[in-house]
Amino acid sequence: MALNLEDKKAIVAEVNETAGNALSLVIADARGVNVTDMTELRAKAREQKIDLRVVRNTLAKRAFEGTDFECVSDVLTGPSLFGFSMEDPGAAARLFKEFAKTNDKFEIKALSVSGQLLDKAQVDVLANLPTLEQALGQLASVMIAPVSKLVRTLNDVPSKVTRVVAAVRDQKQEAA
Repeated sequence: MALNLEDKKAIVAEVNETAGNALSLVIADARGVNVTDMTELRAKAREQKIDLRVVRNTLAKRAFEGTDFECVSDVLTGPSLFGFSMEDPGAAARLFKEFAKTNDKFEIKALSVSGQLLDKAQVDVLANLPTLEQALGQLASVMIAPVSKLVRTLNDVPSKVTRVVAAVRDQKQEAA
């Protein structure tokens, strides 16, 4: 479909705004993936607050100018599916990694976080980042560990006193 100049400007502005708000970007080649699977991928992406876009590479290069994702310009060749993680930096990487397991024609090309271009082999690094809930749980367990250790120590003092008193009692009974 032919786009006029105004349509192209609107697409560039929209993608630039999305890129400016995104935490990470994963780029994939989805050639050969059937429509049903792509519809399923898009539905899962919406649930996880991932913005999926298919944009011409020339427009994407212009849209990424001035954002953290300017570094991906060199890998923009061929058809590209862009997955912008809006709330969780590892969300798009996890989604694309899972989708690639069941679709052998789906290939992750590159990913970018905080202005750094990462190779497709490093998708596991980003995909294994904990979600917000997992990170908060880990933080809570780290914060509560000293408190629980203190409680266990304080609970141990009366039982030690009781054992000492019982040992003294047993010793006096044996002596008598």
